Order: sequence, then structure tokens, then C-alpha cells
Amino acid sequence: MLKTRIITALILAPIAIGGIFFLPPLGFALFMAAIITLGAWEWANMSGFEQQPMRIGYAAFIAAILYGLFDVSAVPVLWLALLWWVVCFLLVRNYPAGSGWWGSRPVRALMGVLVLVPAWVGLNHLRAAGFQFGNTDNNLLVILYVFCVVWVADIGAYFAGRAFGKAKLAPRVSPGKSWAGVYGGLVAVTVLALAASSLASASMVETMMLIAATLVTGLVSVLGDLLESMLKRFRGIKDSSALLPGHGGILDRIDSLTAAAPVFALIITQLGWLTVGHL
Repeated sequence: MLKTRIITALILAPIAIGGIFFLPPLGFALFMAAIITLGAWEWANMSGFEQQPMRIGYAAFIAAILYGLFDVSAVPVLWLALLWWVVCFLLVRNYPAGSGWWGSRPVRALMGVLVLVPAWVGLNHLRAAGFQFGNTDNNLLVILYVFCVVWVADIGAYFAGRAFGKAKLAPRVSPGKSWAGVYGGLVAVTVLALAASSLASASMVETMMLIAATLVTGLVSVLGDLLESMLKRFRGIKDSSALLPGHGGILDRIDSLTAAAPVFALIITQLGWLTVGHL
């Protein structure tokens, strides 16, 4: 399994790096749309649609929504995403209570729209809008920063959870996660925000705002992971798919990012670091 994971990572890494950091905004949008569409194919299965025609149809439906949002202002979609993740917090906290009303296939399919579409909108807003923080105005760096928040939060949570993780975070959803892991992840992303602010020669006010934005984003990234875990547990499956040998599915890799990207994009837009634009 380790060999398979390494081989898959070695194949996917240059594709991901090239698609994210070396494409123009339109190419980036199309690249991310392809990833989100594959994620939609997986989400259809988590929604209870096992037949391939239904899964492909759902993926095509998500792709059509993305196409329709190319010329739409991103900010209303990002506000909708923030509201949705507040709702998700309540769903995860109360699970399995409440699953009676969201457990039907159509409702779970709608949940996928609310997760996948804003994630694509948020990432494209980060890539295409004007950006300024400290002495930095490179959009690619802000995208890299969002990825780093997700990765660093996960790494910090892993080590803190291994060392101190006795009190479980959401045992009915994801028994392996602990409150110590959450705190460890938040400490880790705080250090990341301080380092990024220093490199960008940010002011003290900008630094404090970035720390706050990063902490919120780190917390929401945990929620993205928990939501997918909840849906997989309800569905009775371990992975979202087997598209990535040794790694599970696309959604297993980007579940935290689907929550982090739109929320972070909204926060820094409201702070004035990202100009409001169109996809």
C-alpha cells in the first residue's frame, strides 16, 4: 500500500503543481473544474446514487453549474458557502440525530452542490481577483497559502493528537480526531500566519488580521473533513472512490480544501486584500 501511495503521489504531484501554479486564470478555472467534476462523480455515490448513468449525470449537472457561474460575481456565492458551513457544523455536531431529514438521496445531492460549487468559485476568485497583502500581490502565493493552511493544520493535528489526543472531537463521526488535534492544528497555522506576514513585510494590524482569518479557515477545514466523514459513515463506505490508488478518491484529498477555500476567499475579500471581481 505504501508503494502504491508513493507511485500515485509521484504521478499526481507534477500534474497538480502544473495545473495550479503554471496555468493562466482561465486554464486554472478549467483545471479546477475538471477536479470538481470528478469530485461530483464521487459525491453522487456518497449521496446514494450507485449506478454510473446517475453518477455521470450528477457530475455533468455540477459542471453545467460551474459553466454558468463564469461571469457571476463570486462574493454572493462565498457568503452562501459561509452560511452553509455554519449549517454543517450543526449537522456534524448532532449526528446521527438529524440524519432523518438530510439522509435522502436528493438532499445529499444538494449538499454536494453547496460544497463543490463554492469551493471552485473561491479558488477561482483567489486566482483571478486583484490581491495585495503587505508587499505581496501574487495571486499564486495566496492560493499556495490556502493549501498550506490545510496541510499545516492537518500535520499539527496529527502530531498533537498522537501526543495528547484523549478527548475525542466527534467520536460518532470520526473517532480518530481529538480536541488536542484541533488545538495543535490551530497553533501550527498561527505560526504559519506569522511566518507569511513576516515574509510579506505586513504591518502589525495586517498580521493580526491574517492570524484571525487563518484560525477561522483552519477550523472550517476540519469541518470539511468531518462532513465528508459523516456522509461516508452514513453511506457505509470507507473512501469516496478508488480513483487514486492508495489514497482513496478525489474528495478524500480535497475535503478540507472545499471548506477552507471559499471561507478564506470571503474573509480576505472583506478585509480588502482581494478585490471583488468576476470569474
